[in-house]
Amino acid sequence: MRRPTPPRAAVARPVPVSAALAAAALLLAACGSREAGGAVTAGAPPTAAVTRTSVEDPGKDGVRVTSLTLPAPAPSPTASRYALASGGLVTGADPGVSAAYEITNDGAEAMTYTVTLTFTSGDGAAVADATTTVPGVAPGKTVRGRVGAGALPPGAPRVTGAKITDVAEVPSAEARGADGGCPASGVRVRAGTGGEAAMGLRVVGLRLLNCGAREYAVEGYPALELLDEDRAPLGGVRMLRGSREITSAIEGAGPPHRVVLRPGESARASLVWRNTTDLGTPVTARYVRVRAKDGAVPETLPEHIDLGTTGRLGVTPWTRADR
Repeated sequence: MRRPTPPRAAVARPVPVSAALAAAALLLAACGSREAGGAVTAGAPPTAAVTRTSVEDPGKDGVRVTSLTLPAPAPSPTASRYALASGGLVTGADPGVSAAYEITNDGAEAMTYTVTLTFTSGDGAAVADATTTVPGVAPGKTVRGRVGAGALPPGAPRVTGAKITDVAEVPSAEARGADGGCPASGVRVRAGTGGEAAMGLRVVGLRLLNCGAREYAVEGYPALELLDEDRAPLGGVRMLRGSREITSAIEGAGPPHRVVLRPGESARASLVWRNTTDLGTPVTARYVRVRAKDGAVPETLPEHIDLGTTGRLGVTPWTRADR
């Protein structure tokens, strides 16, 4: 008598590797990607591929570009002007462009550096500028950082290089820190956006902020020195009280009066000049050393003052700034 054959145990068939990966991808897309530390980022867009290249930059005044980070080129000419992001397409050429730099202080005192870096296209033309301030670089020390190009307009050339185009060095004791901290004096001075008008007229605003805890009074004009590239005083410059000898169109150019600033309040003044050039040697200041009043602690600002051959700089008195 033939015994019945017992049923075979079910044997699991191997799943193709491609199918397993596809299933895992679907699961991650539904649940989010897991980052280091176990956190889950739901719906996070994929990270764009980037390329990082070293840069042969001779540098300027102890500052040089060391590498450039660029998005990998898109596979088609149309897509090269766009980057994928959550929610659709974001316009802009070369999003995510950045450059690494290093600063070496070969001097004998701590310095604050204001560095302008220019991103360039394949033919060497400037595409975008970025400026960063690095405070308190100690003597003999090297510090490193990175700065981004920011959002570039649609149609901008693709960035392929970067170089240092301007470096301002201010002794840290006379510099307003990049962190915006309040100095021991309780006030700080900054240069505001000015303007350029016809016939070479230049205007740069100064703003005095009471960042301390007590009232601070000023009366009269800021005390100024114009300095050259080596921060030595420039000679042959006439400092004018007021701007009437240069122009009558500057607001706040009346007689001085006492201004008392409570904590958080500010005052303003203006530097006014013409950069016209005639006979003689043009004069350009690289820095302006400013004291809120005689005897006050100075702050040195990295401002270009191109006086041409006029040799005159008008200074308006402190007035209360609009709140």
